[in-house]
Amino acid sequence: MLPIQITVRDLPSSPALEDHLRKKAQKLNQFYQRINSCRIVITIPQKHKHQGKLYCVRIDLTVPGKEIAVNRKLDEDIYVAIRDAFSAVQRKLENFARKQRGDVKTHENQMRGTVERVFTDEGYGFIKGNDDNEYYFSAANVNYSDFSQVKVGDVVLFISVTANDGLQANRVTKEKSIFEATE
Repeated sequence: MLPIQITVRDLPSSPALEDHLRKKAQKLNQFYQRINSCRIVITIPQKHKHQGKLYCVRIDLTVPGKEIAVNRKLDEDIYVAIRDAFSAVQRKLENFARKQRGDVKTHENQMRGTVERVFTDEGYGFIKGNDDNEYYFSAANVNYSDFSQVKVGDVVLFISVTANDGLQANRVTKEKSIFEATE
């Protein structure tokens, strides 16, 4: 069972509110099992020149090796402020758990090639990759500002994808030459 400490300042606490907070806190165990403690503080800041009351929700989670905190989730409705605070702490907790598991986003390897043929009017062309394969590309796959700027002989970087009709080049970008970078 997750140890939960609830502090409510400047407003009366109710069993329904505390029950709601405990359920929300227990639900965090779905995203990371090793939460050591959870502290929730609800206050009404006094320094606002705002009509009505604004509720401030702060959540501090202690996990092995780190403390995850969410502060300043303000709203006129206490349950909306609680929802926003728990959504923010959930995102932080999921990111922490992802890093703990070693789940790191991997990027595809870019390949290098030379534009062999371009059919500007039809909106497609072919690249000869350094692996001696030919890759189809269309205007939708090109990251140039305008497809008409693609010229035969351009050295390009791209990501190889196997499509229905063969090999295709995605995210085609022109490689900057040394001469272009110094001009």
